[in-house]
Amino acid sequence: MSQPSVCLQPIVPGADFPENPAQVEVWRGPRIESRHRGAWVLAEPDGRVVASSGDPLQRHFARSSIKALQALPLLESEADRRFGFEAPDLALAISSHQAERQHVERALSMLARAGWNAGHLRCGAQPPSDSRMKRELEQAGQSPGPEHNNCSGKHAGFLALCRHLDGDPASYLSAAGPVQPRVARAVAEMCGLAGEPLEFGTDGCSAPTFHLPLAGLAAAFARFANPGSLPEARQQACRRLARAAAEHPELVAGRKGRLCTDLLKATSGRLFGKVGAEGMYVIGVVGGGLGLAVKLDDGQKRGLHALVLGLLERFELLSGRELEALAPWRPGPLHNWAGLEVGRLSLTPEAAGR
Repeated sequence: MSQPSVCLQPIVPGADFPENPAQVEVWRGPRIESRHRGAWVLAEPDGRVVASSGDPLQRHFARSSIKALQALPLLESEADRRFGFEAPDLALAISSHQAERQHVERALSMLARAGWNAGHLRCGAQPPSDSRMKRELEQAGQSPGPEHNNCSGKHAGFLALCRHLDGDPASYLSAAGPVQPRVARAVAEMCGLAGEPLEFGTDGCSAPTFHLPLAGLAAAFARFANPGSLPEARQQACRRLARAAAEHPELVAGRKGRLCTDLLKATSGRLFGKVGAEGMYVIGVVGGGLGLAVKLDDGQKRGLHALVLGLLERFELLSGRELEALAPWRPGPLHNWAGLEVGRLSLTPEAAGR
């Protein structure tokens, strides 16, 4: 298989962070105590922006929000079929997981089927977010390994593609290796950036992370969730990944305390949502012709979750039953440790469309 031509270039140094409007307010009693600033874009698969706030063309590091796009070459090459990957494996390949036992065991299984092991992972060791796994490791006197990294599923997918392309496992994260140029091309095409140089930095898991316009991200996930206009192989890859997430939502994130999993469960997979570090969130509306991309300037999940749910409610992308199921994530009253209501979290009038 020939290596695709793609221009990957490191980020040029510079301070270009935007002055975005306030999106979420934290009230203590009758006064505003804090504000979360940011930007968001709602777009259609053809790239048309339906609504936005902040600069829709400003570029941001997408981080883990684009794992579904990064997994496309795994399926389009049929490497997944060669190694017997099924829907649960595909769900893990696009996950930011908590290192529950189900996550760790599946990542190791994916590696083994592709002829690798945990020693080939270059994502770095990370303590599990899952309290059970953390306790098990402590009781056994063991240290966390790279298989416990929240990105180990993505990396297992990368390594499977590397094996399929007869690549050196040491090169699977390199911009000059066989894997990452294919990943970059898929990301660029989905974001409407084909033919443009794609700037990248290094993610927390050591994989390239791309600097992408928010409008491009929103359109990319509108396409991912509604892939009818894409080439046949990509259509099938998008549909299989979205279906895998819908069927195995806990593999995408975790058993509890994760919006990505709860959103998939509440909507039976109609809303595909994926978080990224530093305040990134994307949503594809399966069959609904829309994609949403959100970035909070301060990178904090408190404001991010409230804004995502508030926007889904504003644009009527959740039913009453679904909103009720997602109540813990919605803007609303704030309580102190004694259970007293001391304030509220709310969208600004502009973000709420008032």
